[in-house]
Amino acid sequence: MQKPVVNVMVKAARSAGGVLLRSMHKLDAINVVEKDRMDYASDVDEQAEKAVIKELRKAYPDAAFLGEEGGAQGTGNAVFVIDPLDGTSNFLHGFPHWCVSIALVENGEPQHGVIFDPLRNELFTASRGSGAVLNDKRIRVSERKDVAGALLITGFPPRERERAPAHLECVRELLRSAEDIRRTGSAALDLAYVACGRSDGYFEAGVKPWDIAAGVLLVREAGGRVCDFRGAATGPMDGRGVHGRHLVAGNQKLSAELQKAIVQSGYAAVFN
Repeated sequence: MQKPVVNVMVKAARSAGGVLLRSMHKLDAINVVEKDRMDYASDVDEQAEKAVIKELRKAYPDAAFLGEEGGAQGTGNAVFVIDPLDGTSNFLHGFPHWCVSIALVENGEPQHGVIFDPLRNELFTASRGSGAVLNDKRIRVSERKDVAGALLITGFPPRERERAPAHLECVRELLRSAEDIRRTGSAALDLAYVACGRSDGYFEAGVKPWDIAAGVLLVREAGGRVCDFRGAATGPMDGRGVHGRHLVAGNQKLSAELQKAIVQSGYAAVFN
């Protein structure tokens, strides 16, 4: 049975999903802002985040929030970390791969997470110590034990383009043995796909708490492991960790092999 807070988070995610679905057929009318080089936000992102916060505040009026659009609101050891539209570029191009991501983070660690894909009506949920679920069915990470034959996912975020040569060299090395590498454009869904076994592993740099907090919990609760490119913990996923970071996810064995391959390729060394 889902925790009461997860039920509220699900309602909030579905509310934001409704905003996004209603907007996807009028993309030409959406106001788009370039936050940074090739990093975009729209008024739809803002509307979806407001919908999430509105629902959460009904149940938790004194809650603190950390949103990609609205930043930090309120204080406390527990904070709802929100990405109202993970995959904004996909959404704005009409590319059907984006989601709503919400996590409740306490003392830097995600305790509850929800990732909702409105287009597929797929709802991923997890609570710490209670496992991970997709549409009421338990999920597990894949059982592949090494990179050979693996289907991997990565990302090429705009804020990491200066390290692209090292990233591409890493991809080249991984493709010597991996089956293939995808780049889907939504870190939250990437992690959800690792959690349910659709992908064997994931790695990306430049991700922020709202991109990954819910997905990290999903992977862990589905039996997987998450670390940075050097194999260390990922750091707090609240307002203390709003800088970009690098991340590796997969099952216990494959994540270690993938992290080792990233080091051997020289990609990990470009991060100080």
